[in-house]
Amino acid sequence: MSTDSLRLAHDGLQFDALSSGPDDGPLVVCLHGFPQFADAWDGVMPLLAGAGYRVVAVDQRGYSPGARPRDVAAYHVDRLVADVLAWADTLGRPRFHLAGHDWGGAVAWRLAERHPQRLLSLTVLSTPHPAAFKQALAEDADQRRRSIYVALFRLRWHLAERLMLARGARVLRQAYRGKVPAPRVEQNVQRLRQPGALTGGLNWYRAADRRAEVGPVQVPTLYIWGSADQALGATAAEATRQHVTGPYRYEALAGASHWLLEEQTQRVADLMLEHLAQHGGASG
Repeated sequence: MSTDSLRLAHDGLQFDALSSGPDDGPLVVCLHGFPQFADAWDGVMPLLAGAGYRVVAVDQRGYSPGARPRDVAAYHVDRLVADVLAWADTLGRPRFHLAGHDWGGAVAWRLAERHPQRLLSLTVLSTPHPAAFKQALAEDADQRRRSIYVALFRLRWHLAERLMLARGARVLRQAYRGKVPAPRVEQNVQRLRQPGALTGGLNWYRAADRRAEVGPVQVPTLYIWGSADQALGATAAEATRQHVTGPYRYEALAGASHWLLEEQTQRVADLMLEHLAQHGGASG
């Protein structure tokens, strides 16, 4: 199944995207995390497209060259949610399936809570429900230890950028933990060296409101977490079920790291196909 390039517009910004599958298939929008791009989904996309879905993965705010606003407030999660809804509108889909990994998962949780009528299903990789994560940060010393890196990412005046790109982008490369193929890491590093790119990605952290409340999600939800995730521990992952009131499936993949799209491509696709078929399916 071929993958085509696509450009989507919203809020005066231009977003680069990848699209695969039949134009009339049920839409699956895929959201990447940090420090990745839409092509993090390129292993899963053809597997979903081959089953009859139209799969669209987008380089989000900060990652698309035409979508790098300077104002940190432009990266607030509600602006990121509005982008996703606008893309679906442009594609002519009042309802769609949504999948997100890492920061893309955080956006997906927020959209599902605020706009459940727009979604057929929700799939989240790695990222627990925001309320479960917030509670874990407050009560679980292990999760606080895992999240120390966020303080670095939130540094302003380009201090974080300089630290991450110094010495051949050593700190940035270490983020992938050797789990993402080396050619893709090199490609990502080169893209994140572009003017404003790394700043845009880090602005997601800087714009985050850690006091924000995200309520329960009623959308049918598949949550996939790796037991060897170095950033997101078991406490929040296991508590996520308390924040989903709709149909819920939790899959903990033994020994899998944070980088599920690369390490567990086939397993992620198989789980997603089962989930999508139960909640909309390729018949639309």
